[in-house]
Amino acid sequence: MQRPVYLDWNATTPPHPDVVRAMSEATATAWGNPASVHATGRAARARVEDCREEIAALLGVHPRDVLFTSGGTEANNCALNDAAGVVTSRLEHPSIVRAAEALERAGRPVHWLPVPARGCLEPDAVAEGLASVPRGSWVALTAVNHETGVVQPVPEVVELARRAGARVFVDAAQAVGKIEPKGYLGADRVALAAHKLRGPKGIGALAWRSGLAPMPILHGGAQERGLRPGTVNAVAAAGFSAALRWARTAPSRYAALEPLRDDLERRLGPYASVNGAGAPRAPHVTNLSFTGARGDELVAALDLAGVQISSGSACSAGTSEPSPVVSAMLGGDRARSAVRISMGDETSAEELERLITALFQLLEPCADHALR
Repeated sequence: MQRPVYLDWNATTPPHPDVVRAMSEATATAWGNPASVHATGRAARARVEDCREEIAALLGVHPRDVLFTSGGTEANNCALNDAAGVVTSRLEHPSIVRAAEALERAGRPVHWLPVPARGCLEPDAVAEGLASVPRGSWVALTAVNHETGVVQPVPEVVELARRAGARVFVDAAQAVGKIEPKGYLGADRVALAAHKLRGPKGIGALAWRSGLAPMPILHGGAQERGLRPGTVNAVAAAGFSAALRWARTAPSRYAALEPLRDDLERRLGPYASVNGAGAPRAPHVTNLSFTGARGDELVAALDLAGVQISSGSACSAGTSEPSPVVSAMLGGDRARSAVRISMGDETSAEELERLITALFQLLEPCADHALR
């Protein structure tokens, strides 16, 4: 029996062997409470601080300005909790959209940016949005879109925000290890999630430019300078460190996936339209709408054929609503027929052939016809 083809790397990534080894070693030697002052606690603390320094080096901040969270969702909520106003869009991850909606209900101004059909925000629209919110407000955007892979113009937005007296928060969970750091650096706050870069689930981080520490969203002990009370998971931090070290050279491996992605889109062209076509995109992901098909039904049928993809964000799984990202870009009909295919550094051309063959069998009943 063939092993399933896993093409849902944007939902989560398999832990890297170095991550598994680091966590196994830490489980045996660094299981203590990192807040304890004895030797067992100090061994755990060392793993936590090593990870903090890895994140700080990646993002160009001081290690003191790195906060551990339970993942990207908590980091995103923490980043926006104290915002006097927000400029954002319906393209963003649900944890940004819902956080902005909560601020809006609380009476804080939120400017929703228009969403272009290609899914890439226009800097001029951001500048107009900043004029409608108080100085010191935040622009919140996702560096690499979780559904389409579209890369947002982070450097341009940062420059605009500086001139307007605003600040920029970037969700870089889908960007680290997949694109070069210039695509997400320079923001005032940046969120990461370990499991998106071959690390463990249950740990993420929020980093900030000096002087821009967030307000806590939890209350309790003095861990993490009182900004995020609770015992830090030193074993997960050891895995996060290993994943970050892997991520330093990963963008070149992801870049090698672009020809495979482009060939996939070309061969499926008679059946599908690319959502995000014409925009800069990360090299490992495509979002396709298949004429006359439902995305969720294609996902289920492919799963039975041993190929695993998705019809949207994993955070929206189990809902009957179409992808909010593709809906915002191109409307509900296009979203209902959309699927996301996301690759990783271990994805092979042979696996994509299995996907194409399975899709062809579902979409084209003539068995002797080939997608060439």
